[in-house]
Amino acid sequence: MNETSTHSFATFDSDEAKWAAVLARDAAADDAFVYAVRTTGVYCRPTCPSRRPRRENAEFHSDAAAAERAGYRPCQRCRPKELPLAQRHAQSVARACRLIETSDELPSLDELAQAAGLSRFHFHRVFKSVTGLTPKAYAVACRAERARQALAHRATVTEAIYEAGFNSSGRFYAGSNRMLGMTPKRYRSGGKGMEIHFALGECSLGNILVATSEKGICAISLGSDPEQLLQEFQDRFANANLIPGGKDFDAWVAKVVGFVEAPGVGLSLPLDIRGTAFQQRVWQALIEIPVGTTISYAELAQRIGSPKSVRAVARACAANTIALAIPCHRVVRSDGALSGYRWGVERKRTLIEREQTYELVDGS
Repeated sequence: MNETSTHSFATFDSDEAKWAAVLARDAAADDAFVYAVRTTGVYCRPTCPSRRPRRENAEFHSDAAAAERAGYRPCQRCRPKELPLAQRHAQSVARACRLIETSDELPSLDELAQAAGLSRFHFHRVFKSVTGLTPKAYAVACRAERARQALAHRATVTEAIYEAGFNSSGRFYAGSNRMLGMTPKRYRSGGKGMEIHFALGECSLGNILVATSEKGICAISLGSDPEQLLQEFQDRFANANLIPGGKDFDAWVAKVVGFVEAPGVGLSLPLDIRGTAFQQRVWQALIEIPVGTTISYAELAQRIGSPKSVRAVARACAANTIALAIPCHRVVRSDGALSGYRWGVERKRTLIEREQTYELVDGS
């Protein structure tokens, strides 16, 4: 936010720069000034969709109040006295989100659009643009969170189902594995009854922990302290049956370690991915980034069709618990600099350098 504001005031300090911003409908200029049209007596935001005036008929004012003191009235299309469109959309979506979060039954799309003050079609598009999810997917995620909370403190699974807002147990059980990553009974007992094989090993990046459930790899962690890696793993699966290694499992660990040392071998393993619908979209997009390639958080947000959800994308990358197989290390800042990495920025740097070196060698 501060970066945008500084950019605005530094860039639009002359009438020529302001006129260029008006012609380009530059959104960064909306907080910097308004322009008025002498022939119509109307003033607008720089991003107003109306037809542009002739240059000699345009003048610039610092804000709406200054334009009105000069005798101009606000445009009815861009409504320059109100908050910028992006902020109005954010407020509208926030109202819809609160309605979803507090309703026992999922409100209809029409009800949500009415609460947001938008048309049905426009609301659906704006909601997805702001949150990265459709209204239905957001509601499912909210219900999943309610279900997790209810399962933790209700005496029975049935009570938890109805407290979470499901009007039938059949609907809940049909989606419980997708929402919880396990059956409701197992979730309620902290994974009790699940068998998870794990092993600690060493590689050139330090210590590594690999774990698998019956579905596939459920954890790959990197660190400098094997005891800390093990403790974090045990806390995450507190009541599961944790089983050290095994002959077949050791081959999986060897494959992960081999990928660390030589990225060209690839890492095609079945994964047990547990996360929200949005997180899973981000993680799937990460898996599709080729070895030796990096992209920015903004580019990743574009790839999942949610260009305004850059911060949410960054949070999803940070929430990834399966290093290497879900390669969040391949995402960098827009300027190419390395940002935070769950397992340490230096490990991220090393992984990127090795993968890029492999690409150069392989390409030659």
